[in-house]
Amino acid sequence: MPIEIDHVTKRFGKKVAVEDLSLTVHDGEVYAFLGPNGAGKTTTIKMITGLLRPTSGTVQVEGFDVQAEGMEARKVISYVPDQPFLYDKLSAREFLAFVGDMYGMDPDLCRTRIDELSRRFGITGYIDDLSEGYSHGMKQRVVLAAAMLHNPSVLVIDEPMVGLDPRSARLVKDVLREMADDDVSVFMSTHTLSIAEEVADRAGIIHRGSLIAQGTVDELLARGHTNARLEDIFLTLTHEDTASPQPE
Repeated sequence: MPIEIDHVTKRFGKKVAVEDLSLTVHDGEVYAFLGPNGAGKTTTIKMITGLLRPTSGTVQVEGFDVQAEGMEARKVISYVPDQPFLYDKLSAREFLAFVGDMYGMDPDLCRTRIDELSRRFGITGYIDDLSEGYSHGMKQRVVLAAAMLHNPSVLVIDEPMVGLDPRSARLVKDVLREMADDDVSVFMSTHTLSIAEEVADRAGIIHRGSLIAQGTVDELLARGHTNARLEDIFLTLTHEDTASPQPE
């Protein structure tokens, strides 16, 4: 199973950020992870990528325990955070080459992949400019290209549409679907429920650290009235949240 979360709990002192979470993501599936601010989405992502250790339970990526076999897990995974980070004094080409080197890619293959991805993401016009002059959308394109560079089997992406113009957002949606069609498993946290409706195969809703609903988009929509949208289901299931937010 590309991603398997088994009875995972994460505490920060007395705060429970994620409680007894179990879910799986299948081959070639876009799984949308939905929840209000402070629900536990980012904490979950950090446990999948090995940036946080669960208090209890296990997380496996492609059969590798993320804590016990972290190096093997990281070879098959790519992570795109909610804010794209580049080194200001590197160009996109230099940054991509650096990422390829970290993954131990053959230099010739890396150069070929950089050329392919620069065309796919429309960054050829600025690939040799320093990234300090890039807009948010330009940075996001470069970071996505870097995530695909080593042909990962699992992509974890946090809020992919934040700050993107309509053209860049359309590109990201197309790329996520193309990756899933190529059997890449995509775990996507998003506040943009219309994006989940459009590209996700399944979705899970987390609230106050617990998974409260999960299924295909059609299965979730069936919980509501005729012509219900995913937004309606989400708001109905999470409407009572008046407590102080937990750690995200």
